[in-house]
Amino acid sequence: MGVRPLGNTLFATCMIAGSALTLAPVASAGPPCPGAEVVFARGREEPPGAGLVGDAFANSLRAKTQLPVGVYGVNYPADVDPAKGASDMSNHVQYMAKHCPNTREVLGGYSLGAVSADLVIAVTQPSFGFKNPLPPGIDQHVAAVALFGNGTQRVLGPVPGFSPAFAGKTIEECAPGDPICNGNGKAVWASHLQPSYIDSGLVDQAAGFAAGKL
Repeated sequence: MGVRPLGNTLFATCMIAGSALTLAPVASAGPPCPGAEVVFARGREEPPGAGLVGDAFANSLRAKTQLPVGVYGVNYPADVDPAKGASDMSNHVQYMAKHCPNTREVLGGYSLGAVSADLVIAVTQPSFGFKNPLPPGIDQHVAAVALFGNGTQRVLGPVPGFSPAFAGKTIEECAPGDPICNGNGKAVWASHLQPSYIDSGLVDQAAGFAAGKL
């Protein structure tokens, strides 16, 4: 099994990725081959689309770059299984690399969706129920990765520890008091919810990072 040192704890973190607010609109489709594209996995129990955090991130990124920015909301149930989200995210990135090779991909995920993104950037051979890892070289089409409320961070630490290839491309945002990604200090469940990331400026900060990588 080829895994950038990950261990079984990565899959287990999906169980601590909590329920999210359920008011996100479906993400709008962009042009067939946009200059950049946000591929975002929504949080647990959010309706189909990119989710509240994903939509806010894409809108902020659009304001920070002159490139047309499309959005792809990862197509998965967003229940308890991050592997389904990882498989769809990987499928889409591979499709875009073949059909839109000049599009700069920006991967992202919130809560459970962040664990899906972790699998995509860390697992190199089928495992944990994730069936189609990125082939060698496809990572060159990924400009940036933005993770929010990532439970893997609490268990395994920052991305560089388990996915060196994406270390310089990745920003991880963990709101103060978020019990999912931060085991230190007083845990406040509200700190994990979408408004904590959107209203605090963390989403905007991550968009600035991603814009600098395009």
